[in-house]
Amino acid sequence: MSVLESIRKRTGLLVGLTGLALLIFILEALLGSGRSIFVSEDRTVGEIAGEKIDYIEFQKLIDQQIQSIMQMNPNANIDENMKKNIIENVWTQLVNEKVIQSQYQKAGINIGEEELFYLMLIEPHQMILQQLTDQKTGKIYEGFANPDGSLDTRKLQMWVNQMNPDQERFWKSMEKALSDYRKAEKYSTLIKKSLYTPTFWAEIINKESNNKMSVTYAMKKYDAIKDADVKYTEEDIEKYYKEHKYEFFNPATSRVVEYVTFEAIPTEEDVKAIEKEMQEIAKKFKEIDPKEDSSFIADNNENGEVIINNFTKTTLIVPDSSFFDANVGYVYGPFKEGNYFKIYKLLAKQEVADSARVRHILIGLNDVRNNKQRTKERAKAIADSLLTLIKAKKVSFDTLVKTVSDDPGSIDKGGDYGWFNENTGFVEPFKKAGLLGKKGDISVVETQFGYHIIEVLDVSKNKHVSYRVGQIYREIAPSSETINKYYSEAASFAGKYNTAEAFDKAVEELKLSKRILENIHEGDNYLPGLENAKEFSRWVYKAQKGEVSPVFDFGRKYIVAKLTHIKDKGILPLDEVREEVIARVIRDKKAEKMIEEFKSAKANDISELANKLNISTQKQDNLVFNSFNVFGIGREDALIGTAYALPLNKLSSPKKGENGVFVVIKTGEKMETNVDVKTLKQQNNQMMAGRSEYEVYNALKEKANIEDHRGRFDF
Repeated sequence: MSVLESIRKRTGLLVGLTGLALLIFILEALLGSGRSIFVSEDRTVGEIAGEKIDYIEFQKLIDQQIQSIMQMNPNANIDENMKKNIIENVWTQLVNEKVIQSQYQKAGINIGEEELFYLMLIEPHQMILQQLTDQKTGKIYEGFANPDGSLDTRKLQMWVNQMNPDQERFWKSMEKALSDYRKAEKYSTLIKKSLYTPTFWAEIINKESNNKMSVTYAMKKYDAIKDADVKYTEEDIEKYYKEHKYEFFNPATSRVVEYVTFEAIPTEEDVKAIEKEMQEIAKKFKEIDPKEDSSFIADNNENGEVIINNFTKTTLIVPDSSFFDANVGYVYGPFKEGNYFKIYKLLAKQEVADSARVRHILIGLNDVRNNKQRTKERAKAIADSLLTLIKAKKVSFDTLVKTVSDDPGSIDKGGDYGWFNENTGFVEPFKKAGLLGKKGDISVVETQFGYHIIEVLDVSKNKHVSYRVGQIYREIAPSSETINKYYSEAASFAGKYNTAEAFDKAVEELKLSKRILENIHEGDNYLPGLENAKEFSRWVYKAQKGEVSPVFDFGRKYIVAKLTHIKDKGILPLDEVREEVIARVIRDKKAEKMIEEFKSAKANDISELANKLNISTQKQDNLVFNSFNVFGIGREDALIGTAYALPLNKLSSPKKGENGVFVVIKTGEKMETNVDVKTLKQQNNQMMAGRSEYEVYNALKEKANIEDHRGRFDF
């Protein structure tokens, strides 16, 4: 018997229609965080723990989630961003089921019906409370609240039998989500409680953090010998690679490309043409009826945006200060600012209060209390009638706010949003009623939401001149002819220099700026400097090493790329890491030679040794084992570790470091701060607990050997 059936026997509940978004959040929190256009006949979207994920099945899961969202909210806008989130959520759910859920079973973790019933209804879990909470106000919805604002579980009982089939399906999904979440909480607690810091380890941590050393060292850096003077063989390279393969493990598949850019830049003729066009617009802007200002601004801004803002003398940046003394209707421009030509028109100029405070009653075009629409005429008639009653003192303002206002965000505040100024995000007529009014004024004001009965509660004494300015922007962009010219250059380059050798030679001869993109992962849609790069990423993963791409269009920026490295997951082959291996072989050859020099010097102390080798000695105090840097060198773990292990006043043998060959002597040490071991144990336990969920999840994912090929498909 499901928990829903148990609840129906005892109680009822209305759950908000926005709940599916929470399901997405829960699964993301637990883990952290078109039709197909197949790249090949392989329809595998990915692989998790040895199980292949088929495209058709994956698409079904996406469609099901979209359908659920539309059932819960028929007006939901499934745009590209939401669809990306849905696809990511479906993948996350699959990883959760195949990687995490199996661990619960192995650990014997479960949740019974009584526990689930209790968490959903008797003492509702935070998941359920979120569904009953207004996200704008942070308060429990009135239909479920006690007088003090807390949840009244008895009121939930009224709704269970009113749930329609769609809500019932959602409620069952919430049962599963809460069950999974509780299992995750139990699993996490089990792991955290198993972590322990022994006393001896806490003592080591204390020493490594607080035992401060004074050291003197002498180092001969590797750059003292030129790379070109070091001799090595292919056998040296292969030997080093064989002995250090583990250092070249690549945790995730990636690619590296080099590319050149042909970016369309506006010519002088383009700039003149745009300026001339804006001059014509400015002329018309001066002549039109002020009633047409908004539509004219929308028609002439490239994105159709109506840009009208209020400014003061200090907030409006305009090249000519005479603008502030001009009459209403004055048009200034076009003028150039950054990468735009701009035109400003002074629409209004008036003295307003710096701030004001009002309260209001909204008679909306949307009657939220009865869930129906009103005509403008009906809304105005109601507002006018209520204004008459208020002025006649036949009904109080507070009573009407609570009983008729259609603005739920201000009902609990008596219709009062507090003090506001010109830049507060209220609609303009609402702000004007306060900033242009005086204390005690009460009137009906029309906005896009309906009609507001507004009473001015207070107005600041300080006032300022407000300049209402309409703005038209035009980007200084290349013309279509200029764009075509640059595209043709890119296409010609891609066609003519279509081999790796030809690409490299052309870049050098034509003196083009070559860029490098590393760590490109399959399906990447955003790369540094390249947005909407999905098609480019697809090419990268289809191409062979050394292959040159066709032209890719990134909006006035055209690139041609060459695939330089293929780095598959696992141990990278020698060819992919040859340059790095050679650099290390050269370093080791230098180290061998330098160590012999140190030994041949046969000095009695570090100063004598430094003199014989013509290098300097350096001193550093307060060096601890956990230090990240050594003064004068930077990161040098080998030197710190060597000093830490040395007895006092004993000179080390020459050692190979990251930066050079060194000798070091520890001249002093002291435990400056001796932290209580019990406190250290608690701190370390907390630190390990904080990392445990992340670390365990990553370890499980790594063990599951997940392959993600979603980038090959359109969903």
